[in-house]
Amino acid sequence: MRMMMKVSIPVEAGNKGVKEGLLPKTIMGFIEQMKPEAAYFVSEGGKRTGYFFFDLKDPSSLPLAAEPFFMNLNAAVEVTPAMNVEDMKAGVEKATKRP
Repeated sequence: MRMMMKVSIPVEAGNKGVKEGLLPKTIMGFIEQMKPEAAYFVSEGGKRTGYFFFDLKDPSSLPLAAEPFFMNLNAAVEVTPAMNVEDMKAGVEKATKRP
């Protein structure tokens, strides 16, 4: 299932992660392991924030994806199912055919 993972990194932990190289190492490790179809980086609420869209084939892989952000960067992690346009069209079509 396609998931959107939002990672918010507190300023102090992010600063330390940049200085020590742990921030890019953690992000690149996630990208290499989970192979997201898209990754976006923004400043949200004054925090370094990343949005990653990836396929979660096995729910037991979720800790593998999230734990490095928790442990290395003291990040807040939110994971939400997500759809692209094709998924949304198919879902709406199915919903309109329900009795």
